[in-house]
Amino acid sequence: MTITVPPDPILAAPIESLPLEGVFEPKWDGFRAFVLRSVGGPARVVSRRGTVLSDVFPDIAGAADRDLPDVDLVLDGELVVWSDGRLAFDALQRRMNRTRIAARRLARELPAHYVAFDVLHLDRNLMPLPYTDRRAALEELFAEYALGPPWTLCPATTDRALAERWIREWAPAGLEGLLIKDPSSPYLPGSRSRWWKYRLRDTTEAVVGAVAGSLERPTTVLFGRFDAGGTLRFVGRSTTLDRRVQALLAERLTPGAPDHPWHGHSFSPAWGSREKHPMVPVDPVLVAEIAVDTAFDDGKWRHPIRLLRIREDMAPEDVPAFGEQDRPAAG
Repeated sequence: MTITVPPDPILAAPIESLPLEGVFEPKWDGFRAFVLRSVGGPARVVSRRGTVLSDVFPDIAGAADRDLPDVDLVLDGELVVWSDGRLAFDALQRRMNRTRIAARRLARELPAHYVAFDVLHLDRNLMPLPYTDRRAALEELFAEYALGPPWTLCPATTDRALAERWIREWAPAGLEGLLIKDPSSPYLPGSRSRWWKYRLRDTTEAVVGAVAGSLERPTTVLFGRFDAGGTLRFVGRSTTLDRRVQALLAERLTPGAPDHPWHGHSFSPAWGSREKHPMVPVDPVLVAEIAVDTAFDDGKWRHPIRLLRIREDMAPEDVPAFGEQDRPAAG
């Protein structure tokens, strides 16, 4: 039997304050990923959208072959890279979209770690079991096979005070926030009602809809969000991009299709300005995490938006709908 990723992995719904009860886990600044084994077969690393990442992260795939039992197994967790004592999302992003030779080189230069926070299959399907039973199975797996780096068992606690201490002490190392889980909940693919996330940063997501400049050297990003009818609507423009972000985008941008709704449009460099600049529509598939303020009118931010990073672990359908201001995406 070939083990596969759940078709619609459970996601966490955003919340604005910590609940009094639940199981609290650190929310890592990384890529959500699954590690899979089938009896007698090679281990695989797979994104939550089903993309096989084994060639991109040969260090994790190789460690899974070496360290994990030869049984039908599915782990749910997060890929992270540490640099100078903190989580380095930029370094993790450098690991993506590489040739096999480059991936092996980067695995040596920027080794990844896998933080496991759930086990969905271990010789049998564990998803119908409550979280507490799956957590016990995960802890037993780590203990029985003495799993060490690159494997990390995600800390978990029901002590809210301890979780608040994690926020204070671990935020400088790049902790993104906290996940809160219902201890009695089974793993329900597609559900967003039994896991929650409390985010430390005031950020949200938008789709890269167009750029100023060129695809090879974009100078500004024009962000969009899809409305209820599925039309991409303009929500704001970025600050001027630095060279690192320009190069990152240039590797990923593709021209917009003829039916892109922004063809023939221009944009104003400042709110209320009559000056118009041309834009280059792009295929609206890249998701960006952005820092925004409260100057929000008619579904648009008045002030320039700071692009924090490209979220290659997210798809456009994960992004809040047009008009939803700074609500973060589920994830």
